[in-house]
Amino acid sequence: MFDDAVLESGVDPVRAITNVLNAYAAVVQIDLVALIVDEYDPAITFFTDVLGFDLVEDSPSLTDDGRPKRWVVVRPPGAQTGILLARADGELQRAAVGNQAAGRVGLFLRVDDFDAAYLRMAQAGVTFVREPRTEPYGRVAVFLDIAGNRWDLLGAT
Repeated sequence: MFDDAVLESGVDPVRAITNVLNAYAAVVQIDLVALIVDEYDPAITFFTDVLGFDLVEDSPSLTDDGRPKRWVVVRPPGAQTGILLARADGELQRAAVGNQAAGRVGLFLRVDDFDAAYLRMAQAGVTFVREPRTEPYGRVAVFLDIAGNRWDLLGAT
């Protein structure tokens, strides 16, 4: 791993590795998570108008084989991680729409005011498949996004 010059320099190899790992960890974050949807515009409307996310980007792009697509990113206000809304392309992807976590909750939306968020979302027509309950980690209710994926709505107790 280290050449002779490094070892002869008197630098502690363990400390050198630790410094490299710490520097790497300091700049790592999950930037985007892809969510496969049927169509872009209804998904944008759901995430921006219903959930209150920001539309960060909506740019024309091309598939690997040159067909037009869009690069669409939504993000909760103030969040660093965004969601790439990816239109299903092909049978395999179409089969994954609404089932990206195989029927489990796969996405988690934490809010400051659970009751207000729950009420606003319910009034906007969001389907809740599990009513609010209190768990050791806070208040939680399970809802479906526009594609049918299960999310936890999370808030403090």
